[in-house]
Amino acid sequence: MINIPKGTKDVLPEQSYKWHYVESVIREVASLFFLKEIRTPTFEHTELFLRGVGDTTDIVNKEMYTFNDKKGRSITLKPEGTAGVVRSVIENGLTNNVMPLKMYYETPVFRYERPQAGRLREHHQFGVEIYGAKGADMDAEVILIAYTLLKKVGLNVALNINSIGCPTCRKAYNEALKEYLKDSFNEICPVCQERYEKNPLRILDCKEEKCKAVCAKAPKIIDYLCDDCKEHFESLKSYLSIAGLEYTVNPNIVRGLDYYTRTVFEFVTTDLGSQGTVCGGGRYDNLVKQLGGPDVPCVGFGMGIERILMLMEAKGIEIEDRTLPDLYIASIGENAHKKAFELCYGLRLAGVKCEIDHMQRGVKPQFKYADKIRALNVITIGDSEIESSSATLKNMVSGEQTPCKLAVEDIAKLLI
Repeated sequence: MINIPKGTKDVLPEQSYKWHYVESVIREVASLFFLKEIRTPTFEHTELFLRGVGDTTDIVNKEMYTFNDKKGRSITLKPEGTAGVVRSVIENGLTNNVMPLKMYYETPVFRYERPQAGRLREHHQFGVEIYGAKGADMDAEVILIAYTLLKKVGLNVALNINSIGCPTCRKAYNEALKEYLKDSFNEICPVCQERYEKNPLRILDCKEEKCKAVCAKAPKIIDYLCDDCKEHFESLKSYLSIAGLEYTVNPNIVRGLDYYTRTVFEFVTTDLGSQGTVCGGGRYDNLVKQLGGPDVPCVGFGMGIERILMLMEAKGIEIEDRTLPDLYIASIGENAHKKAFELCYGLRLAGVKCEIDHMQRGVKPQFKYADKIRALNVITIGDSEIESSSATLKNMVSGEQTPCKLAVEDIAKLLI
């Protein structure tokens, strides 16, 4: 037997309604905040992620699924959503649109990492990308989009924020960080030793315990912000306060991608143990220009749909299965089966979720099947019902029985 690849997961028919629910909430929240959907390819040229995500990140160094196509071009399954959206924005000239440009996506992403709770090698990401607005009020709105979604699905989360500055103030911080790390250089991992010269900030995001220990008392970037970055961060805090959203300033947040500038944030929970981050994002004002486009500011976030579903399950949040049949029509005999077939199709066109027997079952097995699929109502048709053109609609929850005509319009009125 051929088994599923490690780090992937089937979504079975009896589970898919949970995904539909979360996806419907995503679309509802996106509509409230005037976000429009963008869909980008599952794979891109590898260069996009080398330049966009950054060659000092764990994603690029360790986790990408990269291969050569039949003409020898290097192709990568997308490990995150932002770089592909930026490429699309530039290539399709969307920076010429009326600003701000507000978009969201739902996409599979691929990372070759150790599978763990809520993080698979193929997982699904909901992300928001907003272009053109440089003020901290837009940072706050992006944070509120994530918060609104998480609250609508019933999750309790805490917001952590930080600023990692701009290239100007980060230069001074990098020098201070390198000076701090200089005496402990031999104690950090080989990857971080490479990062020391290229991008010392990335060392703060290392998951190696020895690197965490070395960085425990490292200088905080928030203490090195230039005046503009300080003002932006204070403005963000004021807008979050206006919205009544509590937050904690966490100077250890740097995020795992090179493109971030100024605002970075995470929503965290303790319900998943050590895997507490539910959503992460921030501002990346230089990314469009870095990938060959105009100088356009950006802010956004990404969150894993699998992780949301896992948290909901851990909290015991029940998701209503809205895929249950409104009606099952049981039939006795060939003529009754044909009538049931006719009514079933007509009712579906009228908006009723309807099902009938396709397995040549007897009437009792049909009732058992209707119970197994949790049909909300049942009508039984035999020769006498066809002759009188009437039947009885039974509500399987309350047990109430209602006479009805064997006509689509009459049955539909009772169910819609």
